[in-house]
Amino acid sequence: MRLILLGAPGAGKGTIANLLVEEFSIPQISTGDILRSAVKQETDIGRKAGEYMKRGDLVPDSTIMGIMEERLQQPDCQKGFVLDGFPRTIPQARELKDLLLKLNIYLDMVVSLDVPREEIMKRLTSRRTCSNSDCQAIYNVISMPPKQEGICDICGSEIIQREDETETAISNRLKTYNEKTAPLIEYYRKEGNLFTVKALQSRTVFEEIVRKLGN
Repeated sequence: MRLILLGAPGAGKGTIANLLVEEFSIPQISTGDILRSAVKQETDIGRKAGEYMKRGDLVPDSTIMGIMEERLQQPDCQKGFVLDGFPRTIPQARELKDLLLKLNIYLDMVVSLDVPREEIMKRLTSRRTCSNSDCQAIYNVISMPPKQEGICDICGSEIIQREDETETAISNRLKTYNEKTAPLIEYYRKEGNLFTVKALQSRTVFEEIVRKLGN
C-alpha cells in the first residue's frame, strides 16, 4: 500500500495515517520527520538540510527530494508507506513522480480528505495543548476536554491555545493551503489516481480507503 494523503490543516491526515500504519504495519512519512531524522543521523544530505534549518531558511525541494529518496529505500518501506503532507506543491508532485519512476515504486492512490471549512475551524479553534514542554498532551474542548477545565489530566500544567490555532492564524493557514496545495487535487485527478472522501469521521474514512484499495 503506497498512499498520499491530501487535506487542509485539521482535515485529519495524521489520524487517518495512524490508523493505516497500525492496520498495515507501514510507515507514516512526513517532510518534517524525515528532515529531522536525516539531520540527526548526520548523513551528507542531512548535514546540508541542517545548514538551511539552522539559518531559518526553507530547505530547497532538491534537498528534500534527496532525503525522500533515501527514506523510501529503507527496509520498512518495502511493504508500502503513507505520505502525510507531502507533496505540498505541484512542482514537488512532479519531482516525486520522477523519483518514484526512478525507484520503480508504484503509487496506489492519492486520497483527498474533503472537510468543510466550518468543520476545520471548529476542530482547530477548539484544540488545546498542555503548556508543559515535556508533556504537550492534546485536548479538544468540545470532543475531548480535560477532566478539570484548563488543567492537563496528565501533569497538572495549564493547557493553552497555541498561537497557530487561533481563528486568525487558521484562516491564514487555510489561505496558504488553498493557494499552494489545493491545486494538487486537480493535478492528481488528471493523473487518474485521486480518491476523494468526505472526512467527517476518521474511522469511516479509514474503512472507505481500505474498501477502495480492495476493489
